[in-house]
Amino acid sequence: MTSGAHHSARPTQAVVLAGGQGSRLRPYTDDRPKPMVEIPGTGTPIIGHQLAWLAAEGVTDAVVSCGHLAEVLQEWLESADLPLKVSTVVETEPLGRGGGLKYAAAHLPHAGEPWYATNGDIWTRFSLRDMAAFHAERDATATLALARPRIPWGAVETDTFGHITDFVEAPPSPYLINAGVYVFSAAFTELLPDRGDHERTTFPRLARERRLAGYPLPQGAYWRAIDTAKDLTEAAKELASPSR
Repeated sequence: MTSGAHHSARPTQAVVLAGGQGSRLRPYTDDRPKPMVEIPGTGTPIIGHQLAWLAAEGVTDAVVSCGHLAEVLQEWLESADLPLKVSTVVETEPLGRGGGLKYAAAHLPHAGEPWYATNGDIWTRFSLRDMAAFHAERDATATLALARPRIPWGAVETDTFGHITDFVEAPPSPYLINAGVYVFSAAFTELLPDRGDHERTTFPRLARERRLAGYPLPQGAYWRAIDTAKDLTEAAKELASPSR
């Protein structure tokens, strides 16, 4: 593959899914959508961090799909000094996760080109360029980033006889999970349902056809889903620690 061809496989456009209610983040989400919740100590909402990351990874155009309290998000996007071009879409009726993704993708500037997508409550840093190269190498229609989150409980190890041998604080999960960051080929868009959930339809179908790839986040990559107030404080702590 020539470097020119490889370069063309690298998306410059992205969809950010920012329509969630964020009910588990109340009271932070009483007056704002989840992606507008600030990471303590940064003065920037989650979506601001995401857009900066996307821009640093070569994205020039982003479509933000809004839902709950859309106008709060739209106002912030209009007033913020953003490092890329951002437009917003609001579903006039609930289309489901897959339908919403398709509706947002229809507003991307380059219809025949690949694109990234990310959930609006994910706070992460890794090389999207590497993920796009992984996607291209496998000739996948869609690639999911995979994270190995830490289990929120302490784990107990036992021997075969039943004696406890060790306690492990917040061990990494033995399972990989969908990290909420995606690379999609141009052809993926038309495979999405007009309404409904692509994770129950499009993804399983692509998996059966071996056209769905999974990109494990590199060792040491930062990833956190912001679901609860505890996640916010943890994120702030991790940001403040010198290793970040």
